[in-house]
Amino acid sequence: MKNALEVSHLTKDYGSFKLDDVSFTVPGGTIMGLIGENGAGKSTTIKCILNLIRRDGGEIQVLGLDNLRDEQAVKAQVGVVLDETTFHDGLTAPQVGKILAKLYPNWDMALYQRYLDKFGLAGKKPVKTFSKGMKMKLSLAAAFAARPKLLILDEATSGLDPVVRDEILDEFLDFIQDEEHAILLSSHITSDLEKVADYVTYLHRGKVAVSGAKDELLDTYGRLVCARSDLEQVDPALLVGVRTGQFGCEALVRDKHAFTRFYPGLTVDPVTLEDIMVFTVKGDAK
Repeated sequence: MKNALEVSHLTKDYGSFKLDDVSFTVPGGTIMGLIGENGAGKSTTIKCILNLIRRDGGEIQVLGLDNLRDEQAVKAQVGVVLDETTFHDGLTAPQVGKILAKLYPNWDMALYQRYLDKFGLAGKKPVKTFSKGMKMKLSLAAAFAARPKLLILDEATSGLDPVVRDEILDEFLDFIQDEEHAILLSSHITSDLEKVADYVTYLHRGKVAVSGAKDELLDTYGRLVCARSDLEQVDPALLVGVRTGQFGCEALVRDKHAFTRFYPGLTVDPVTLEDIMVFTVKGDAK
């Protein structure tokens, strides 16, 4: 599998909000992190990929198939996990498996049972007694047991404690060990994406603000910390956004390697994905 997902010039216009010319690619064997503030268009993008809402323009290829023309074949190979479980509260985890086995053509009951045992969910307690972390593990067990090639997760790790999140992130890394599997992971928790994502696409106000290989983005951008008088000497074209405080200034540098050649006396620190998000918003607000 070359590319698990190709989103090309995706557009969806609600009037008050527009998903505008969104394009990105998820290669096989990789994890794409989809980030952005609330209302940036992450969930709209995922709904368009799953054909839960009709797009106004653009094309979406999932596992080499058109997501509209080949919708049934696409959905048979895609697993979806949302931030809230959709399983009936009165069911037990084994009962959930028996129901889902009738719905998914590639369902693997033995694999599902292994995940239930691994996650400590094989008992007879109903879903309503599960913690948020247990519900998320149940959703993941179900998604993996459907034997998908592409896993789409919308805020799947939000609200989970760090130990559970770390355990789940390890499962994601195991899932993509070969090039036949890939993950699109939408999350507000940028530190999670720094651990596992190979690529990152940042949506801001319905448009792609930044997209590329995560390590390259973190290596290219930099965080300038300096006095206001120093900042006044810097070419604004080299900066994305600026934050001014009582004791100094901070700014996101577009290319830290070029910047340090022009201004060797100024300090440029490493950035996080959160820095890129925050300062891009600052720059857009100018």
